[in-house]
Amino acid sequence: MKKWASLVLSTALVGAALAGCSSGNNDNGESGNTKAAESTNNGAANTAATTNEAEPAAESAIKGKIVFATNRTDLVETELKEYAKRFKEKYPEATVEFEAIKDYEESMKVRLASNEIPDVILVPKTVTKANLPEFFAPLDDLGLNDRLYFKENYTQDGVLYGIVTGSSAMGITYNKKAFEKAGITAVPKTLDEFYAACEKLKAAGIVALSTNFKDKWPLMGWDQEAFLFANDPGLHNTMAGQDEPFPVDGPHWKAMNIIKTIVDKGYVEKDLMSTNWEASKKDVASGTTAMYLLGNWVINQVIDNGAKSEDIGFFPLPIDNSGQAKALLSPDYAYAVSKNSANLETAKAFVKWLVEESGYDDFGGFIPVLKDKESKLPQLAEFMSFKPQVVEMVAESDEYVNIGNKMQFDTSGFAQDVIMADDVAKVFADYNKRWKEARAAVAAK
Repeated sequence: MKKWASLVLSTALVGAALAGCSSGNNDNGESGNTKAAESTNNGAANTAATTNEAEPAAESAIKGKIVFATNRTDLVETELKEYAKRFKEKYPEATVEFEAIKDYEESMKVRLASNEIPDVILVPKTVTKANLPEFFAPLDDLGLNDRLYFKENYTQDGVLYGIVTGSSAMGITYNKKAFEKAGITAVPKTLDEFYAACEKLKAAGIVALSTNFKDKWPLMGWDQEAFLFANDPGLHNTMAGQDEPFPVDGPHWKAMNIIKTIVDKGYVEKDLMSTNWEASKKDVASGTTAMYLLGNWVINQVIDNGAKSEDIGFFPLPIDNSGQAKALLSPDYAYAVSKNSANLETAKAFVKWLVEESGYDDFGGFIPVLKDKESKLPQLAEFMSFKPQVVEMVAESDEYVNIGNKMQFDTSGFAQDVIMADDVAKVFADYNKRWKEARAAVAAK
């Protein structure tokens, strides 16, 4: 575990100065479009944020009702209810209510457009850094600045507007009992070995890999695997400088070819159109389905659905036959406070409490955002035993976000289109055409 913490510290400092997923329940993890730190002007931004850090609010100011919008629809009546109770015990005059939103990204995009958002939200991936001050209140007075990984993700002009909930490594969560039943005696370390394991699982009557095709967002990982093929932590930003960023045999082609092969060989759910996210967690927990490609945040959700912790493992997806493991580290959603909140200090105090005291990062299976806290997840130790080369996603530039928004580029939808295509080359040609047109439109403004 110490080895993992050391690696996270070094990569965070080098690559991020922290998505998905998609991140947890729907769109968890977010997200495939993540916000990690930019490598320039970090010193100036850090100095500004530290120098301008305000005094925290007095406890007497922490009162009234706030609403927190979350994508974790599965936790409203359980863990989140307990959080509201514990926060009220600390601040008796404050009340927290939760608004669980199934189609989180789309819903919040509409509400941001009308500037009608709850007191605390998870920042949607369509929000650019330049737009942060338009919607959110500064969080520099929480006393957390120097303790945070990925602080620069949500810092604009030296002011902190968001705090990442945690970060994740993209990998394969698997049921060890399912592997045992299929006669798989070792975790696959090459792509051919991975396909062979899938074949054994299929022969044993086990769904090898859950796609959750109908819910779409769990397919975000296949875009993220392209970062590993490119060996480019800023692949999305590189795309922003290209007219045709989806070449045949390029990073996305190679990544999408893996999921296309898995689907075409029948290693996934029999009926893609009837897949269900909540049901899939039970299937992986029971071993009727063997694997997910998602961030490590899903591990605890599988365990919560009936699996024993010791029966669930986590390893890097082998993307080629080199035998060298590779892994992508990305941030999940970030907490932010509406600058129009009627109970601003209460909302900010709740964000601070979520980060420091709630235990949500461990519950959610995240790598903690606080530098002085280590993950308690044993599966991360297994993951690191493969000694993966880590690629840490860097901040998506406003240019990339603007082009993506104009094109309506949906990384999970991209995977869907590839999976369903009779001619994958035509899909890539269409995406190149749409990207080029969107890039030109953004440049013309």
